[in-house]
Amino acid sequence: MQYRTFGRTGWKISEIGYGMWGLAGWTGNDDKETLSSLDYAVEAGCNFFDTAWGYGEGASERILGDLLKRNSSKKLYVATKIPPKNFKWPSKSHYKLEECFPAEHIIKYTEMSLKNLGVERIDLQQFHVWEDSWAQQEEWQKAVEQLKRQGKIAAMGISVNRWEPANCINTIKTGLIDGIQVIYNIFDQNPEDELFPVCKENNVGVIARVPFDEGTLTGLLTKETKFPEGDWRATYFVPENLNSSVEHADKLKPLVPSDMTMPEMALRFILSNKEVATTIPGMRKLHHAKSNLAVSDGKGLSEELLEKLKQHRWDRVPTSWSQ
Repeated sequence: MQYRTFGRTGWKISEIGYGMWGLAGWTGNDDKETLSSLDYAVEAGCNFFDTAWGYGEGASERILGDLLKRNSSKKLYVATKIPPKNFKWPSKSHYKLEECFPAEHIIKYTEMSLKNLGVERIDLQQFHVWEDSWAQQEEWQKAVEQLKRQGKIAAMGISVNRWEPANCINTIKTGLIDGIQVIYNIFDQNPEDELFPVCKENNVGVIARVPFDEGTLTGLLTKETKFPEGDWRATYFVPENLNSSVEHADKLKPLVPSDMTMPEMALRFILSNKEVATTIPGMRKLHHAKSNLAVSDGKGLSEELLEKLKQHRWDRVPTSWSQ
């Protein structure tokens, strides 16, 4: 496992982290295999785990809490997220701060997450949605400063809304934000334009989420793919999105090297950007954990392939189904 420095925190975190959304709120989970996947990840050197209260109303946090107990002798970095008070994802530009993150809500859900995780301090607490128009409002700023002062969080971050990577830049410049979690993959390359330079300038750690574009970049989806009722992906992969996503993925398939899978190529593309501290694929299956974590071997993609992949940038804007 290779490690990278997470911005100004100085933490050395695994460049392949563990995204824990799929462990709560998706269908098809096997609890025994979930535990095996998590334990394997720790053994393989993964030390960064990203969860949220919103993943099963604390269920994913409690799973991580159990993992921390089983590995109390090891330093595992914990990242979680505060849900917006209105429980609406994604945020909309007309939402007010008091609708989403009033101070008492920030404090309340941090306390709840501390209890779920079974820890005294959260390494990285994050806002689960955000609007940059809130940047200068003192209410959230004072709440964050209080939590840091009390030792309940070590660092504060933002999980940026889907396909809005610049919607946090003024907030970063307040100096109160230590980490940014943003969608970045072969399709979603636009964080490179404005966000990454600002993060570099302010020494803010970058977490690349959705490395497989919710499954599209595994190359396994087809236009006939159906998800069970109650599975989040059923509301995301509406026909308009599914058809276009599959078409974009199919155009990539001829570029996959003979000794590589499409998911491996997708992860290596992300890791080729040194502005990224870690990427957090979901790993609900043990074989997924093994294949994803194996990508952290210090070997990158050729410059020729990277240039070809850059031509597959797909600029998108938020929609009613983009969540």
